[in-house]
Amino acid sequence: MRNSLPLGRRATLLAGIALTVFLAGCADGATGGRTPTGTAPATPAPPPPVFYVDPYSAAAEQVTRWERTRGGDAATLRGISTRPTARWLVDGTTPVTDQVADYLADAALAGQMPILVTHNLPQRDCGRQGGGGAGTAGAYQTWIRELAGAVRGRPVTVILEPGAVPDAVDRCVTDVDERLTLLRDAVTVLGSTGSARVYLDAGHPGWVRDPAKLAAALTRAGIADADGFALNVANFVGTPENLRYGHRISDALDGTTTFVIDTSRNGNGPYPEPTVAGAPSWCNPPGRALGEEPTTETGLDRVDALLWIKYPGESDGSCRPGEPEIGVWWPEYALGLAERAGR
Repeated sequence: MRNSLPLGRRATLLAGIALTVFLAGCADGATGGRTPTGTAPATPAPPPPVFYVDPYSAAAEQVTRWERTRGGDAATLRGISTRPTARWLVDGTTPVTDQVADYLADAALAGQMPILVTHNLPQRDCGRQGGGGAGTAGAYQTWIRELAGAVRGRPVTVILEPGAVPDAVDRCVTDVDERLTLLRDAVTVLGSTGSARVYLDAGHPGWVRDPAKLAAALTRAGIADADGFALNVANFVGTPENLRYGHRISDALDGTTTFVIDTSRNGNGPYPEPTVAGAPSWCNPPGRALGEEPTTETGLDRVDALLWIKYPGESDGSCRPGEPEIGVWWPEYALGLAERAGR
């Protein structure tokens, strides 16, 4: 694994800096930092999140729209809008450098680390919802290099190509060797920025049942040069199950490889049946809830962070009549996730 400051230590360092600045500010003025007689001591503001909270997110804009007419719902939806989430990057008419330019600049001004998700490999998703991706291997390599150029020197966390390695293990792609070579190249290119922490996606406990096969594919995809792997991206599996699964993968690698877990929608775990209303239960299942809040202080062995990688409230696809297309903001689904959080 690359030698870099662990996320947990980075979070502690940032929190310490924030508290130091606060205390220094309190020490200024005529009272010399002492609390005047008869006044209560000020309560220190909590340190800002380590990861970037986008003030222009879909949930934040929805809160603004609902504040005057649906005040209670707006307050509930702040459970999403005030938390750090990831920004997904796909190929399209807008160059990737333009997709991230303002986002990275805003995160830098906030003193927070943005989370980026690349989702643009050729044959991504193997024909499931959200199919597409770069047209050729060469186009993908160019795209990754353009992203690396935009990132260079700016601290970011990158979740690399959700589903790509498990799909290679399943052999649902035309050329498995090319798939794993492209991932290895992406790890190398993004790692060369000197500022990106890169996590290869490894699916979830219900996908590839044999951790040894998954570990072998991760090795070919460059896990030794990455910062670890990611689990449960856009899925609903509970954190304890992901923790056990992650340890099995890590043990099959070297016993020390760390990982991150997507907890954005796993508060109630997965839907109990494989289908619901005639569609796969991984797609917009009812009754789900927000999971644990994003943090680098996980207290979990070999877990660098709990992250909200899938944006809570974005559709998984139009799997049933009336459901939005994949990636489209769905405020009522988001509200349900927030309402059931912590129940």
